[in-house]
Amino acid sequence: MIELKSERQLDSMRQACRIVRLVLEELKKRVKPGISTIELDKISAELIGSYGGVPAFKGYRGFPANICTSVNEAIVHGIPSKRVLKDGDIISLDVGVKFDGYFGDAAFTLAVGDISQTAKKLIDITSEALYIGIAQAYNYNRLSNISYGIQNFVENNGFSVVREFVGHGIGTSMHEDPKIPNFGRPDEGPSLKAGMVLAIEPMINEGLPDVEILDDGWTAVTLDRKLSAHFEHTVLITETKAEVLT
Repeated sequence: MIELKSERQLDSMRQACRIVRLVLEELKKRVKPGISTIELDKISAELIGSYGGVPAFKGYRGFPANICTSVNEAIVHGIPSKRVLKDGDIISLDVGVKFDGYFGDAAFTLAVGDISQTAKKLIDITSEALYIGIAQAYNYNRLSNISYGIQNFVENNGFSVVREFVGHGIGTSMHEDPKIPNFGRPDEGPSLKAGMVLAIEPMINEGLPDVEILDDGWTAVTLDRKLSAHFEHTVLITETKAEVLT
């Protein structure tokens, strides 16, 4: 688990996260009916390189693409392909960047054209759940209060929390301790400390929480094939609150 203590470390981490943010902002403009997920992948690779970063996902444990594009029932780790987005789809875009030895990671779910009210509510609740978790990421608070806050909010709104995938620490590696589930009891786990960097990422399903991995070995989908949404930010714990870096 990294704790950022020097200005150089913090500057590198901020730049990695800044690149992630800029890429996601550009992708948001490009998502529309008719674009393929492989086109989004190519755009991302070009942008990351133009800012001096390296796509963090490419080759990570064998992952074959630069970003993750998870459509409709896909929860996470969707592989970009020739699939063309159509009106009514939702797509989760997950971007990771390495810069000067440090990593940034963020994701959001977008509507493609006009979507159902259920899909819109799912996206809104997942986004709100992320910020509820972030609000619990402060100095000396217990880690599980992030988890409990997310789960309580999501389930009270009629959706379910994925158990198989969790948030994580991040720094000089893409995934570091501690693991950050989106479920759990309050006031458990380690105390958070100023300087810690966390990737908080609720993954929320319309229906059951159960997951299936497709034959490509990567794409995780809902077992009942209902919709899923995913939001993520990399945040820095400070003396007073969490600073969103992405």
